[in-house]
Formats: sequence, structure tokens, C-alpha cells
Amino acid sequence: MTLSPRFKQLLFGKSLPTSAHAEERLTNPEALAVLSSDALSSVAYATEEILLVLVAAGSSALGLSLPIAAAIVLLLAVVILSYRQTIKAYPDGGGAYIVARENLGLYPGLIAGASLMIDYILTVTVSISAGTAALTSAIPGLRPFTVELCLIFIFLLMLANLRGVKE
Repeated sequence: MTLSPRFKQLLFGKSLPTSAHAEERLTNPEALAVLSSDALSSVAYATEEILLVLVAAGSSALGLSLPIAAAIVLLLAVVILSYRQTIKAYPDGGGAYIVARENLGLYPGLIAGASLMIDYILTVTVSISAGTAALTSAIPGLRPFTVELCLIFIFLLMLANLRGVKE
């Protein structure tokens, strides 16, 4: 065993045999809870930020909150319809990269893939920073270690994802 596989095994643990992969699959309710976190975090943090901007703009700007909410609901409806069409067209699975590449070409597929990577990075960043902010507000003594805590949480999340932890 060379240094690289030893380091990998030390860091992530022993590789799972192919027979164990079926046990790591998520049921539909589990998958919904895990995979919907991206949409939930976007909705949760975006709403707060929109209201902060409207409050900063003044009390007259708060009247825009209902039209903005209607626009968000309309956008979510478009996303739902789009996902339904994609699922019908690609019943065996097809992410944004595959759908864009097959229907629009290589470069739109690459742009879709890059956009997803940026989205995932931002989702992790926002979620970790919000969780760390909640932790440091509950335990003020941890406030000087905010950056270090964020890095530790990102590292732990990375390890769990690379290992393929189901729960």
C-alpha cells in the first residue's frame, strides 16, 4: 500500500464494499429531507435578507414584501414544473449538466455544472456561517473562534460527504 491509499484510508476509513452500497441508499422521505436542504436554506436565508434590505430602505419599502413574495412563489412554481419535466424526460436520472449538454451543447452543460458547484459552495458557506452564528450567540465565549469553528464544521461536513455517511 503506497502513501496515498494509506492516507486516504486514515482520513476516510476503509472503503465500503459494493455489497454495502445498497444499505447506504436513502428512502424517498430521507432523500427529500437531505436533498431539499439547498432549497430550504435558500428560502430561509433569502427571506431574512430581503426583509433586512426592505427595512433598511424605509417603512414605505415594506409594501414591496408581498409582490416580492408573489414573485418568489411564481419562481418556485416554474422550478417545480421544470423538475417535473426533467424527471419525465430523464427517468433514470439527469442533472443540470446532462440535461443542458444533451439539449443545448457542451458549453451550456459546462456552465450548468459550474453554476451547480458555485451553488453548492454558497449553500454550505451560508449554512455553516448561520449555524456558527447561532452557536456563538448562544455561547458568547466562542465568538473569538468564529472562523476556526466554521473551518472545523466545513472539514467535518467534507469528511462525512467523502466517506458517504448516510445518516
